[in-house]
Amino acid sequence: MGHKVKQSLMSSRIDFFYYAFRNVLLVSIPLLVVSALILGFSASRSSAANSGSDSVTLTLSTSCTLSSSIITPHHASLNGGQYEEGIGDTRINTYCNDNNGYSIYAIGTSNDMDGNTDLVSNLDEHYNIHTGAYANGNNIDTSTPSFWGMKLTSGVGTGSSSELTPPTIMNNYNSYNVVPSSYTLVASRTSGTNMTIDTNITGSYFNTTYNIYASSVQPAGSYEGKVKYVMIHPHRNNNNIGFNEAFALSGKSSVGSYYAMQDMDVNICNMVNIYDEPSQTQLVDIRDGKTYWVAKLRDEHCWMTQNLDTDINSSISFNSNNTDLNVAYDSSTGQYAEYNDGYTENNGVIYYTPASSATTIDFTGTTIPGWRGSYTAPYTANKTDNTETGHASLGNYYNWTAAIASNSSGSLQSDTGGNIQNNPQNSICPKEWRLPTGSYQNADIVKSTNEFARLNYLYNNGSGKTDIGLISAPLYFAQSGIAIGRGTNGYLTSTNFNTNSMRYLWFSPTMVNSNNWGNDYGKATASSVRCVAR
Repeated sequence: MGHKVKQSLMSSRIDFFYYAFRNVLLVSIPLLVVSALILGFSASRSSAANSGSDSVTLTLSTSCTLSSSIITPHHASLNGGQYEEGIGDTRINTYCNDNNGYSIYAIGTSNDMDGNTDLVSNLDEHYNIHTGAYANGNNIDTSTPSFWGMKLTSGVGTGSSSELTPPTIMNNYNSYNVVPSSYTLVASRTSGTNMTIDTNITGSYFNTTYNIYASSVQPAGSYEGKVKYVMIHPHRNNNNIGFNEAFALSGKSSVGSYYAMQDMDVNICNMVNIYDEPSQTQLVDIRDGKTYWVAKLRDEHCWMTQNLDTDINSSISFNSNNTDLNVAYDSSTGQYAEYNDGYTENNGVIYYTPASSATTIDFTGTTIPGWRGSYTAPYTANKTDNTETGHASLGNYYNWTAAIASNSSGSLQSDTGGNIQNNPQNSICPKEWRLPTGSYQNADIVKSTNEFARLNYLYNNGSGKTDIGLISAPLYFAQSGIAIGRGTNGYLTSTNFNTNSMRYLWFSPTMVNSNNWGNDYGKATASSVRCVAR
């Protein structure tokens, strides 16, 4: 049969397995239904005072689910050099009471690794069968490497007329196509489906099947693959993924109307494939319930696009479940060691207790007594104008120790511009977020660690003479000044420079210095904080 095998193998057959799955994702988007029941009371001697009413309010959450049923197993046995399609059939039932419909995304997840599109060999990973496009069926050139792909077919079952609209198969998956390595829109329906529990109503669905070509040089053995399908709603007609879709595809649950800052991770940020204003959304900080605008920017990082507003006081429990607490600096060893500088540990959770001298000071428009007398205890000052909201919110002002969530930062002396790994690995940012880094890298380098300079390069033409690109959408950097006066300048904390000074972005209407540091406006200065996702 022309199938070359390893000498120890006696079979020239290839077994192809597709493991069925059940993946249910609930995304709660409240749908408010109000029903009023008015009860009237009357008597022969009625008057305006002799009346009453009662009302009923029902809040019904959106419920959307996927469920799978195997019609025929995804299992095939092939000889080397053979092609086969229509391998197995699984029905994916889709139910969603969102009137705006739903979308289904797929991703290869072999070995339970999102993005793995191989049929994984039981012999060695070097023999894995990669996914590939359909090519001429049984007339495939024998020199073609082994490949596998997937195909979807939509349909409807019995039910009311509203059920007789099948999902639309997207991105050419109505014929054999590659298994997607990133979340890809494969099916969509523009209206909801009937959620009634009734065996006579099967609703809309799509079926999955697969094809495979085993080349004549593919070693005999077993090969296993998996594809994951996830529903989100309302429906989309393109493959653009924003934050809300990315959080949903990652299986995160919303906190009320928002997803949580603390649920951000590198996979979610990478999944977002739209940039600037179109990508923006609001996330909630679970520490105090405050919301922040975030966006994915052209530097490929996900940023807060308004200033941090977290207070440093006893009303918040700062711990590694909600705050960017990793390790703290140990001045006795010159190393970054855990659980120092106000840090303790309990059952694997790190807690930060601000020093007793830690203070949140209300801004009064005049000099704050004692503010600049110390930078070894954390201080924050409230924003100057409570009428400014959203992107324009000034947030809080943080001295250096407050910004890095430490009670003893005076011994941090080294310039970290040449090695950002020497920066403090903790901050007052929410968990999964950090302070931006400053370095000696050029701003024109992709993913430069000189992060404020990189944004100035991308959005302000690298200018050092105007801040117009910084204060405009999508950055919205605020000319928030410092705690002792707002003025027309902006200061955003970055990383360490020396004992007395920190790096920060400094800008005014006529000057931008993204590598700035100073003695007068050093670590004791209270300036603004923007966080970037880790």
